[in-house]
Amino acid sequence: MRINRILLSAPLVVVALVIQVTILARLQLPGAVPDLLLLVVLGLALVYGHVGGALVGFFAGLLADLAPPSDHAIGRYALVLCVIGYCAGLTKPESGQHRSATLPLLVVLGAALGSTLMYAGVGALVGDTAARHVGIVGLLLSATLYDLLLAPFTVPLVMALARRTEGEALAGDGSGSSGAAGRDSGYGWLTTGTGLKASRGAMKSVRTGTGIGSQRGSLLGKSARDKVGRIKGVKRL
Repeated sequence: MRINRILLSAPLVVVALVIQVTILARLQLPGAVPDLLLLVVLGLALVYGHVGGALVGFFAGLLADLAPPSDHAIGRYALVLCVIGYCAGLTKPESGQHRSATLPLLVVLGAALGSTLMYAGVGALVGDTAARHVGIVGLLLSATLYDLLLAPFTVPLVMALARRTEGEALAGDGSGSSGAAGRDSGYGWLTTGTGLKASRGAMKSVRTGTGIGSQRGSLLGKSARDKVGRIKGVKRL
């Protein structure tokens, strides 16, 4: 990952985790706890792509696994957020920016459902049946509702910060030289275009016969002059 991505992702992940543990977890809301950390990972993945999203998700989940009062196996939430970040990053368009908010909202919806199901599934594999006692349906509904309510206030802000740092990185990596190269290549294309026009004119003259006719006439005139000179020389002798 680039340095600017690390410098942005690390504070955002830490702040989101602190808010989630100290504030959101103590609200005693019915069902699941609002997952602010998941929304931060999604916002970064939508800008950084699948590789960056997977890395951010893994380290954010690992930090959540180690942070107290964690009561589950270490690496469980890291695996979930790594997969979620990777899948969310796959939706990044080639232009780098989403034209509407529909796709990010669908990503949040799918991530809320997918992360809850994956967390419960991994817990069942390691012998944690807490989700079964609480009720998987209630967890899915509450997690989706809370994440959708927090998403308009979190995901666009995170995406804007990520895009700003990405733009500064591109400007600092020598975009001026690349622009100059682009201008030089543009002038090269213009020069190439002039050559193509000249070659097209030559081909046109070959097809019409004007070029060959003029060359043939000049050759005939030269040979005739040479012949006349030789004849005159013979008569003088």
